[in-house]
Amino acid sequence: MTFEEIKKNREVLAFLEKGNENLGVLGYTDHSKAHCALVAERAADILKKLGYKQKERELAKIAGFMHDIGNAVNRSHHAEYGAILANDILKDTDMSLKDRVTVVSAIGNHDESTGGATDPVSAALIIADKTDVRRNRVRNVDMSSFDIHDRVNYAVTKAELEIQTEKKVITLHLQIDENICTMYDYFDIFLGRMMMCRKAAEILGLRFRLTANGSKIL
Repeated sequence: MTFEEIKKNREVLAFLEKGNENLGVLGYTDHSKAHCALVAERAADILKKLGYKQKERELAKIAGFMHDIGNAVNRSHHAEYGAILANDILKDTDMSLKDRVTVVSAIGNHDESTGGATDPVSAALIIADKTDVRRNRVRNVDMSSFDIHDRVNYAVTKAELEIQTEKKVITLHLQIDENICTMYDYFDIFLGRMMMCRKAAEILGLRFRLTANGSKIL
């Protein structure tokens, strides 16, 4: 089972589509296959830059693409639901038991309310997911009715993830339009996610840093 095959898997695509549809009705930002594909590629890129082998990178891509399928069941505990669904889908493939468990564990631990990084694959997935902050994830077209999640995401005009391998530092650089969202609002929503990234970075032997508008925050 490869990442390219997972991207075309009918069950995976159906769960992602339904999950994103559900979250749209509930007022959440975009969690479509576009988000999941970005997370998959970013997770693999993190591991590649750190010298991990192709196998770990492939597992990170698969976990990244599948990580939000649980939203089709319920937003609450979507990581755990997603892990169960992923196991059911992957057990009918040629993926080894060890690799399947690695992917399932990464998916099940990617949410900040109940999880945390336990190995390189899960760590890369968490960082890739939590750093996908951008204004085109906002689906609400009426700025006057933005909730805090809409404002925080829409206010981010630029986001760049930088890895300095020699210094062993991974940094999320953000440009935030403070006319849309204050720094306080940003951290009210994202502090838990950024702390999760810090712990995930430690699993990878890195320090996690965050800058906003050129100033170091974490």
